[in-house]
Amino acid sequence: MSETTRSEIVATPGVMLSKVPEITVWFWVIKILCTTVGESFADWINMTLGVGLNATALVFTAVLAAVLGWQLRLNRYVPFVYWLTVVVISVTGTLYTDILTDNLGVPLAVSTGVFAAVLAVVFGVWFARERTLSIHSIVTTPRELFYWLAVLVTFALGTAAGDWTLDLTGWGPGTAVLLPAGLIGLVVIGWRLGANAVLSFWLAYILTRPLGANLGDWFASPSTEHGLGLGTALTSAIFLVAILATVVYLTRTRSDVVEEHDRTQTPPARPERERIMLGYYAVVALATGALLVWAGGQPHAAAASEEDTGAESVTATLTPGQTTAHFPAAETTQFRTTAQDTLTDVQRGDQTGARARAKDLETAWDDAESTLRPMDTAAWHVLDDRIDSALHAVRAGKPDPATETQTLTALLTALQ
Repeated sequence: MSETTRSEIVATPGVMLSKVPEITVWFWVIKILCTTVGESFADWINMTLGVGLNATALVFTAVLAAVLGWQLRLNRYVPFVYWLTVVVISVTGTLYTDILTDNLGVPLAVSTGVFAAVLAVVFGVWFARERTLSIHSIVTTPRELFYWLAVLVTFALGTAAGDWTLDLTGWGPGTAVLLPAGLIGLVVIGWRLGANAVLSFWLAYILTRPLGANLGDWFASPSTEHGLGLGTALTSAIFLVAILATVVYLTRTRSDVVEEHDRTQTPPARPERERIMLGYYAVVALATGALLVWAGGQPHAAAASEEDTGAESVTATLTPGQTTAHFPAAETTQFRTTAQDTLTDVQRGDQTGARARAKDLETAWDDAESTLRPMDTAAWHVLDDRIDSALHAVRAGKPDPATETQTLTALLTALQ
């Protein structure tokens, strides 16, 4: 069979050079870097800057439309534009899942199932129309549109599945890195032993999302939560610089550019081997499910639940003065003053000022965690819950003054 060269592709109407990079180790390195940024950068803009979840999602949806339009106008793979699109999709997909969970109250198990079903539909329609799901065939605009839609859904699915896993097991971010990393290793083994290459690629692609998110959480989380304590801003900066350096390297070396693309030649089919390895993947899936069920039933998970229940019990039985009895008066007064300032801004209709003071409250509370939490863990959780509720109300996409007043008043009462 003859190969289709670059010049022949460009001369063929409706056909472009490959719009995606060659699948090398660099592809997976930069993909994981992008998913890490998707987690940390979204958190930084939403929470640290106080923009709010809905507003952040709207901004990134507009940015995604612009960047994706740029990518679609090209007729070949350009590293900077391609990976910029992946970064923006990573952030946007994360935000969509967070909206379902935080704003609409959709359980993570439900959103994971919904996104999995949506991805199956996307793949089904893509295959029915194009008869291939291989990313090496991305040489027409319809195929590229299917590709980017699938990428967006995989980010949303990976976010939901990763958060659901953490919710179920109670694992810390460092420990949680091991599961997707191990599963990716098993997928690589399956691919090496003859599993379907397209299936293996998309399985690994989905798994890089929880892997990158857990890495981001591990870098950003405070040391008291077994993280590295770098914060979301520094974590985002580190990984964005790493992405930029990798893109510059790939642009200069062109080591991930598909120089020639064969639109007619396909790898030889090995149906028997692929069926065997499909069974292998089924066993891996069952073993993973069993591991999650086992981890969810371990004492640490139960202890976490008991701790939360204990916090709720303290809220119901302790007087406000007892809640802060073991905390330094100066610290309590600082938190109460900041919370009162926030409430005053809300009552005056100054939402910008309220968000600024809420940010001050969050920063002071986080800085004091290592000191206050050991003094009275149950009471700390009570106040932490009150502060989270107040921050969520103030930073909502469409803040409700009644809800803001209610949550801030509850916080002030607990701080008496």
